Amino acid sequence: MASVLKLYNAALIRRPMFTQCATAAFLFSAGDVIAQQGVEKKGWDHDFARTARLTFYGGCFFGPAMTKWYQFLNKIKFASPTRATIYRVWLDQAVLTPAAVAFFFGSMSVLEGKPQEAIPRVQAAYVPTLIRNWGVFIPTQIINFSIVPHHLRFVVVSVVSLFWNTYLSIANARTKQKQESLEAAAESELGEVKKEMKVIKDAVMREVKG
Repeated sequence: MASVLKLYNAALIRRPMFTQCATAAFLFSAGDVIAQQGVEKKGWDHDFARTARLTFYGGCFFGPAMTKWYQFLNKIKFASPTRATIYRVWLDQAVLTPAAVAFFFGSMSVLEGKPQEAIPRVQAAYVPTLIRNWGVFIPTQIINFSIVPHHLRFVVVSVVSLFWNTYLSIANARTKQKQESLEAAAESELGEVKKEMKVIKDAVMREVKG
């Protein structure tokens, strides 16, 4: 186990972008598997397309963005370690996180082939997800930016994100289901209105002909 960690640490130093993107892809995938099998109990009905979307998101969107973000934060110089921790946590949670939460739900809608659902889905899930994110990641990032070596900060966030990604997968799936239920209800109501309009039209036509 120690040798594996040593090799992984060396890979982080030599090829940070590739290693961290691969880590993010794996952990988003693992989070969705835990969500579907451990929480939703889907068994053989596992939605592999959903897992693939989250794997793609982690490796191609989250991984590159977060790698560059941490490189940026690590380059900023501060007068003291305490001030560095405070400002880095503030930048991470007040600047990046609000945009990242909106981007996650919006991009999931697009990857599902339903871009028209992006704005309603963000509106439905944004505030509770952001508040829960702060509850998890503000304390995590205080520890991360104060005592963890800079090349391992992404890893710490990624490990915590294994559980957070499980929540995100469930939250996205539930918001999607609610959106689909609302759309089905709207279509049903529209169908009833059309039927009533047809009845009225037929009655009017009979009166005109009579």
